[in-house]
Amino acid sequence: MTKNQNVLSWVDEMIELCKPDKVVWLDGSQEQLQTLRDEACATGEMIKLNEEKLPGCYLHRTAVNDVARVEHRTFICTRKKEDAGPINNWEDPVVMYDRLRKMYDGVMKGRTMYVIPYCMGPIGSKLSKVGVELTDSIYVVLNMDIMTRMGKQALEHLGDTSNDFVRGLHSKADVDEEKRYIVHFPEDNAIWSINSGYGGNVLLGKKCFALRIASYQGKNEGWMAEHMLILGVENPQGETKYIAAAFPSACGKTNLAMLIPPEVYKKQGYKVWTVGDDIAWMRIGDDGRLWAINPEAGFFGVAPGTNEKSNPNALATTKRGTIFTNVAHNLDDNTVWWEGLDKNPPEHAKDWKGNDWNGKTSTEKGANPNSRFTAPAKNCPCISDKFNDPLGVPISAIVFGGRRAKTAPLVYQSRSWQHGVFVGSIMASETTAAATGAVGVVRRDPMAMRPFCGYHMGDYFGHWLEMGKKLGNKAPKIFNVNWFRTDDEGHFIWPGFGDNMRVLMWILARCEDKVDAVETPIGYEPKPEDINIEGLDITTDTVAGLLDVDKDLWREESAGIEDFYKQFGDRLPKELSEELETLKANLK
Repeated sequence: MTKNQNVLSWVDEMIELCKPDKVVWLDGSQEQLQTLRDEACATGEMIKLNEEKLPGCYLHRTAVNDVARVEHRTFICTRKKEDAGPINNWEDPVVMYDRLRKMYDGVMKGRTMYVIPYCMGPIGSKLSKVGVELTDSIYVVLNMDIMTRMGKQALEHLGDTSNDFVRGLHSKADVDEEKRYIVHFPEDNAIWSINSGYGGNVLLGKKCFALRIASYQGKNEGWMAEHMLILGVENPQGETKYIAAAFPSACGKTNLAMLIPPEVYKKQGYKVWTVGDDIAWMRIGDDGRLWAINPEAGFFGVAPGTNEKSNPNALATTKRGTIFTNVAHNLDDNTVWWEGLDKNPPEHAKDWKGNDWNGKTSTEKGANPNSRFTAPAKNCPCISDKFNDPLGVPISAIVFGGRRAKTAPLVYQSRSWQHGVFVGSIMASETTAAATGAVGVVRRDPMAMRPFCGYHMGDYFGHWLEMGKKLGNKAPKIFNVNWFRTDDEGHFIWPGFGDNMRVLMWILARCEDKVDAVETPIGYEPKPEDINIEGLDITTDTVAGLLDVDKDLWREESAGIEDFYKQFGDRLPKELSEELETLKANLK
C-alpha cells in the first residue's frame, strides 16, 4: 500500500515488539470494512441493529472498568519535566518507554494487528496531517473509519518520503485499569495506549493526536490546534460568517455547533451550518486571516440527553452508519435507547452492561452516563458545504464560555487580542451536583484545553499571544459567553439552546462594526436593547440583569485567577500578569 520506508520500518519494528499472528493493512474499502463488521458480530464484539430503522448501525459494549477518558493515567513524556508543565502528568520518556515495551512485548500473540493509515483533515489540504495507528481492536478500526479519512488516500496524502506522521500504537491487552496507560511523546510524534478499549483512550486520532500532539506541533510550526467547535451563520443575502468556540464539557458545545435558529431568524432566512463540533485546526492564510478546518470526519458524541428537543440535528446524524457504545439495547425492535432520548424506555432490553433490563421498573440506568455515538459528519442535516474544503473557513470571532451561576455576564467582548487571551486563560466552570459532591466549585479550564494541551500551558498562552501578533489587525475578535446565569432559586434565566443565536448575532455585528458596546471593568458589553428578545418571555430589564458585572464577585474571581496563575511561575507571559493587574485596577 505504500513505498514510504519511514512508515514501513516503524510498522516492522512494532510487529517485532507485539508479535501478532497476522497483520492487516486497512485500505479503506467497503468490502474490507464489511468483512471486519461481520467478524465483530460473529464474535459478539458488536451487535448489528435493525437495518430498516438504523441502517448500517451497530452496538458495542466496553468493559465495565473502561467507560471514560482517564486523566490520571494520561501522560505527556518530554525529555525535560518542565516542558510538560504543571497541569500534565509527566514521566521521563526513557523510563516510560522501558515500562511500556515490557507490557507490549508479545501482547498481540494470538491476535491480528490492524494497520490504520488515516488523515486528520480533508485529503489534499495544507492544513491536514497523517497518522498511522496499529491496534488489535476491530472496534477501533471501525470507529477510526467514521472519525477520520482512512486507508490508501491517507498514505497518498503522506507521500513516499515524508516522515511527518504520528505513530500510534494501541493494544487492548487485558483491559486492566491498574495497567492502563495513555502516553504521548510529543518530541517523537508518538502515542502509545494500552489496556483500554474506550474511544477517548484508543481512537488515537481524536484527543491524543488532534489536540495533545497537534497542539505541540502547532506551537513549533506556527498554527493552532484547539478544542473548539466551528459554525457558520448564513444571512438572508447568502453570506456566511464563521465562529470558533471553546467550552468545557457539559456547557452545550455540540448543541451550539448544530444550533437551529429561533423562529425570529428562521423566517428572515438565516441558516446555521456545522463545520465541526469538537476540534479546530487553525492557520494564518495567504490573505493574513485565520482559517480553520475540522480535522475529524465524524462526531463522537455523548448519547444521554440527546433528543428531538435538545439536539434534533445530532439525533438525525445517528440514524445511519453509526456505532453506539454503552447504550441500552431495545430487544423488542433491535434498536437503542438512552436516558433523555424519550419518555418511553423499553420494557424488554439489555442495559449497557448486557444485563436484562426493564426501563419501566428498573432503578438502574439503561445507558452509561458517558455512553457514546460515533456518527459520520456527512449525515448531519446542517453540515456545512465547506466541511471538506481544503482551504477551511475564515474565522471572524473566537468565543470562550463556561458554566457560571453569577459571575460571568451573558456576553462580553475583549478589548484586544491580548486581553482575549487573558479571557480564555481564566475560563472556568462551576461544578454541578451531577459532577461532584460539592456544588459551585470553580475549575479553571483555560481555552477548554486543560486535559488536552500537549506541553507547558504557560508556553501555550505565549503561543496564543504570538499568533495574535502575526495576525495583527486581521485577528478575529474574542468574546466570552455564559448561558448559565441563575436566579436566586437556581433556575436558568437565559433560555439557551437555539436562542443562543441571539447572542451570536450581536457578536457578529460587533465583528462588522455594526453595533455599539458599553465599556465595563471586564470588557465591552452589549446595550441590553441590542440583544434581540422578540418572541421570548423575558424583558430588556432581564437582559440588563444578565449583563450585570458584580464587582465584589469579580474581586473574588481575580484572587482565584492570581492563585491559578502562580503554578506557571516564570513561564506565565508577562502580558497576562499585566491584564490581571488591569482587571484589578478596573474593579477598584
